[in-house]
Amino acid sequence: MSNNRNVVHAEDPAREPAIEANGVGRKYRRGWALRDCSFRLPAGRICGLVGPNGAGKTTLMAIAANLLQPTNGTLKVFGATPESVESGRRTAFLAQEKPLFRRFTVAETLRMGRELNPGWDQRAAENIVRAGNVPMEAKIGTLSGGQRTRVAFALAFGRRPDLLMLDEPMSDLDPLVRHELMTTLMAEAIHHGTTVLMSSHMLSELETVCDFLLVVSTGGLRLAGDVDELRSAHLLLRGNRSDQGNNQGHAQSLPAELTAHTLVEYRTSGHQVTALVRPNGPVTGQWQADTPNLEELMLSYLRCPDAPPLITPQAQVPAQAHGSFDARTVAA
Repeated sequence: MSNNRNVVHAEDPAREPAIEANGVGRKYRRGWALRDCSFRLPAGRICGLVGPNGAGKTTLMAIAANLLQPTNGTLKVFGATPESVESGRRTAFLAQEKPLFRRFTVAETLRMGRELNPGWDQRAAENIVRAGNVPMEAKIGTLSGGQRTRVAFALAFGRRPDLLMLDEPMSDLDPLVRHELMTTLMAEAIHHGTTVLMSSHMLSELETVCDFLLVVSTGGLRLAGDVDELRSAHLLLRGNRSDQGNNQGHAQSLPAELTAHTLVEYRTSGHQVTALVRPNGPVTGQWQADTPNLEELMLSYLRCPDAPPLITPQAQVPAQAHGSFDARTVAA
C-alpha cells in the first residue's frame, strides 16, 4: 500500500472545509461524550479519527451525519448544517454495524442504492463488489463478514459522496481482506477527491493512509491537523538514566534541560528514559532526538490525556486564529 501522505494538497483557502465544528458538545444521561470540540477538516483530506472507547468518536460522526443533535455548539458540512438537503446529498456514513437487509441479494441491495440516490454510480459500486468476487445473486445473510463489508463500501461509494465517514469499518476483518479493502478505499477516494474521516484502533494502519489527524480523549480534542506538521512539532528524546542524574522518572524530577519545553510524556524503563516534547528552541543535554512517527505520537497523547492539546493552523476555526503554533527547528 502506498503512502498517500505524499500527495500534494493544493488547498483553496476560500473553499469550504468538509467539516467545521465550533464548540460542539454532546451530553448523554451518563455524562458528556464530547465537550467543546472545535476544528476544521479541509476538503480532500484522508483523516484518521483516533481515541479510546467512549472518547466521542462515533458521537462526532453521528452529529456530522445528522443522526444526533449536539447539546452545545454548531457543526457544518461543506458550509451547510447536517440536516440540510445539501449536506445529506454530499455525505455518506458507514457505521461499524454496517446495517444491510439480510434477505436482499447483492444486486437488489445495489438497486436500492441506485433508486434512493440521484447521483448513484452503478459502475463504481459493482466494481467494488466484483473486485472481491462477491456473487451478485447471493443474499446478504449468506455472505462472509468481509463480503458484507465490501457490499457496504459499495453502497457508500456508489452515492459518490464528497465526505465519507467510516466508523471502525474493518474491525471484523482479517488482515488480508482489510488490506485489500483499504487499498480500494484509498484509490477511490484519491481518484474522486473524496474527503474521508475514518475512526480506527489500528494505529499502524492509519500511518500509511492518513494525511490529517484528529485525536480525542476524555471527550475533548487533543490533537488536530496535518500529520506532517504535527510530527515536526514534536521531538522524541531517548537517553540513559545515568545521563540524567538521579532522576527516578517522576514529573518533579525532570532533567533541568527539559523544563523549558512543553512536555507531552515522560517515561523510564530500566536505565532508558524516553520523553516526547514540543520544543521551545534547541534541546540541550545527552539526548538522542528523532521525529516521532504517527503511532508514537498518537500513543503518547492517548496515554497522557492531560498533555496540552495542539491544533495546527489548518485545523483551527476562525475563533482559534489567535492561537499559536510553532514547529521550531531543534538540535539535540
